[in-house]
Amino acid sequence: MEENLFYDLMGMLKQTGVMPAKRKRRHDEERFKMSGRMPALFIGHGNPMNALLANPYTQRWAAIGATLPRPKAILSVSAHWYIEDAAVTVSTVPRTIHDFGGFPHELYQLHYPAPGDPNLAARVQKLLAPTPVRRDDRWGLDHGTWSVLLHVYPEADIPVVQLSIDETQPPSFHHEIGKRLAPLREEGVLILGSGNLVHNLHANAWGRHVPEPYDWAVSFENRVRELLLAGEHKPLVNYEHQLGSEAVLAVPTPDHYLPLLYVAGTRTSSELITFPVEGVDGGSVSMLAVRVG
Repeated sequence: MEENLFYDLMGMLKQTGVMPAKRKRRHDEERFKMSGRMPALFIGHGNPMNALLANPYTQRWAAIGATLPRPKAILSVSAHWYIEDAAVTVSTVPRTIHDFGGFPHELYQLHYPAPGDPNLAARVQKLLAPTPVRRDDRWGLDHGTWSVLLHVYPEADIPVVQLSIDETQPPSFHHEIGKRLAPLREEGVLILGSGNLVHNLHANAWGRHVPEPYDWAVSFENRVRELLLAGEHKPLVNYEHQLGSEAVLAVPTPDHYLPLLYVAGTRTSSELITFPVEGVDGGSVSMLAVRVG
């Protein structure tokens, strides 16, 4: 049953015309060989139901998969593994975690059977030393990771490792971790941050009609875009103090914002920043995606 649902979803993606284009992927793989650096991505994952849906957001996620070079492995930093230390998954067969409640039965039947990569986990530990990074064989792939990758790489044939977000550390720590992980991009690893730039569930419309996103959500998102394009990361790191009162509404908790700092930290000064997915869901959840490189 679970396997059938997985392949049914793949069929649905084919019908939407957004499955990876092999010809274009070969072209981009040649570009990767020339540049020697894999892009890095931050994706606003939004509602877990996006795993089941074909909508403008998920169609753009699939299009990202069609345009990216094929990575050797994926290192994901998800808002939903926000714990009191730094840990990295080491299981060769990471489980699909349904870390949510109150959704349709079909969502809980979805699984993303990507393999793990203990060698990549060890490489992460080495790059982050002397910062201690615990090897974790219990966690798997939470919905911040698999609900997105199910559309980006629906074949689930690329190894995936998750790195936790240490909630005891300040934003500067997470940005610095991104810098130290940057060499992975030159080794063919896709660094993925999954969260939401604006994530205020208390203000969300939850299915009610919202004609326009809240002004504070749009203003905060626009300011972050400007800073990313300018390569000015200090205000992004010090968002609580330098991005004004809108930051209080846009980022009431840091878990969904911090993955952006990891991805921003991997950027070299000359690299292009683009926004392959845009939109605000329910007035207060930014679905913005940021591509570095």
